[in-house]
Formats: sequence, C-alpha cells, structure tokens
Amino acid sequence: MPTLLGTQKVGAAHPTSKQMLTLADIGFDAPRSLLARYRLELVQVEENALIPGSFWGECEAGVIGNQVYARNDTPVHSLLHEACHLIVLPEEKRAEVHTDATDSIAEENAVCILQALLGDELPGVGRDRIWADMDEWGYTFRLGSAKAYFENDAADAFAFLTVLGLINTGQQLR
Repeated sequence: MPTLLGTQKVGAAHPTSKQMLTLADIGFDAPRSLLARYRLELVQVEENALIPGSFWGECEAGVIGNQVYARNDTPVHSLLHEACHLIVLPEEKRAEVHTDATDSIAEENAVCILQALLGDELPGVGRDRIWADMDEWGYTFRLGSAKAYFENDAADAFAFLTVLGLINTGQQLR
C-alpha cells in the first residue's frame, strides 16, 4: 500500500473488534438516510454472507456503482469511508466503481476527512468516534492520529472537498 500524503490505510488490525462501533450498534436507518442524501443506496447484507464489493474483506463495507454494501458487524467508519469514495466522484463515474474506488492520494485524504464530517450527521456517532475507530482499525497518519490529521495536516483534503462543493469554506458540510 503506498504511503498517502497524510494517511495510510494499512489493513484491518482488528476487523471484528468489539470496541469499534458497528451498524448493529446504530442500525441501518440513519446511515441509509444519510447516504440517500448523496444518491447512494445502502444495501444490508445477511449475517455471515460475503459483502459484495469489499476491498478489505471480512466485515468491511463494499461498493459497486451507487450501492454501498454492509452487514450488522460492519464498522460504521468503514461504511462511511467507502461511501465517501462514491460521494467525491461525479455521479456519472460512480457506475464504473467496483470494489476499488481509487488510487488517488488526494481522494483518499479527502475521504478520510469527509467520513469524520459525516460521522457528525449520525446520531450517537460523531467525528471523535470515527477518529478513534480509524486509529484502532489501523489507519496511520504522520501526526499520529486521525484527529491530529484532521485538525493540523489536512488543508489539501479540505480544499479538495471545498472545490467539489461538498463543504463550505468553514469546513462544514453543505
């Protein structure tokens, strides 16, 4: 895996950790509504079934076209991360996505920021929980944590999201 400008996703250190917030903890309704705002469909996968379009396997979310696939044991941060890969794409490009959304460092960095912002949109989640779960999962950041990256090292990612019209200049979702 290449080192990203501010981040590196190194692999599922604890893919089924009881400490990570999962969809079983928050349900599918709020995430489904959130993704629908971006014209994405959240597809619930049966327990123990393979998750279509999952790059990391196990319980990690998958993407195919405009659909994001997840099970009850899928970590919320994984669902948001994969959904964000679709959100940053023009809608006409989403149909081309299957499993691996990008190899763009700029996009990966922007997705790491956007997933935290979207965490604030889910009741009982919030960006602090998303950051903690990203750190536990195994993302690495040159400043040591997802929160430090977000607060001190992500100007390029915020600019990326601003240009796309996903956030305003105050770094808030539109």
